[in-house]
Amino acid sequence: MEKLQELPYLLIDSINLFNSWKKIGDNGAQYLREGISKCVSLTSLNLDLSRNSIGENGARYLGEAISKCVILASLIINFSENSIGDNGVKYLGEGIIKCVTLTSLDLNISKNSIGVNGVKYLGE
Repeated sequence: MEKLQELPYLLIDSINLFNSWKKIGDNGAQYLREGISKCVSLTSLNLDLSRNSIGENGARYLGEAISKCVILASLIINFSENSIGDNGVKYLGEGIIKCVTLTSLDLNISKNSIGVNGVKYLGE
């Protein structure tokens, strides 16, 4: 029965989530990780999580979720006006780099207190 419950997740190939200004924080990002991680057939992921009080841990959760979506072709993330900082960018980058079939990336991380180290992490 447990395998049947997972079946709907396996059929999803695209997610568009527009959830700005909701203040979901790191806890909300953790719940998103749990759902997105199950969608292993995703080829397109569009997340607008701007102005949601997401910090470094929330970015880590979402980076972990993205790392499970290894056949993504298109990834759009709007993380503007959160608090992910340098380490949060590092975690996102670690997830994105595992998407080896990615052909399109749009990443908005403006107004997140990201310094030189954060930019360095993205370049690695």
